This record gives sequence, C-alpha cells and structure tokens, in this order.
Amino acid sequence: MNECTHMDQVRDVKPHTRGCEECLKMGDTWVHLRLCMSCGHVGCCDSSKNKHATKHFRSAKHPIIKSNEPGEDWGWCYIDEVELDFA
Repeated sequence: MNECTHMDQVRDVKPHTRGCEECLKMGDTWVHLRLCMSCGHVGCCDSSKNKHATKHFRSAKHPIIKSNEPGEDWGWCYIDEVELDFA
C-alpha cells in the first residue's frame, strides 16, 4: 500500500476565497473546489476546464490538496499519487 510522505507539509489553513481564485478573476466557472493544505489556495478540480488546483501544485510545489466540497473529507497527494483521509 502506498503512503504519503508529505504529511509534514499540511498546515492548519483557511480557504482564501469561496471559489476558485483564478476562475473568479477570469469570470469563469468550475465543477468542484480543492484546497491547498500548504497555503490555503482554492483551485478548481481536474474535471473543471481550467484545472487550477493542479496548476497551483505545478507552480508552487505544494503537494497536498483536500476537497473543499461540503461533507467531503478526502485529500490527494500529487507527488505520491495517493488518496488521503482527513476525517
């Protein structure tokens, strides 16, 4: 079973915005939201056309996101490619 080796980068973060930061600036829409657990950036998921959460990982190198959808407690480590449980 794969494990995440980047949990030390998880911080107690608050979302910067109520929607995808970049989509809001562009006046665009998203499907689901993801929260960067290193800095609080809110980006749209890979099902959204702009994929801002993944773009944030590639530029900032922050490896762990958490679903920012109500009632969802799962996360993802981009580097280790494993799902995480934040429940």
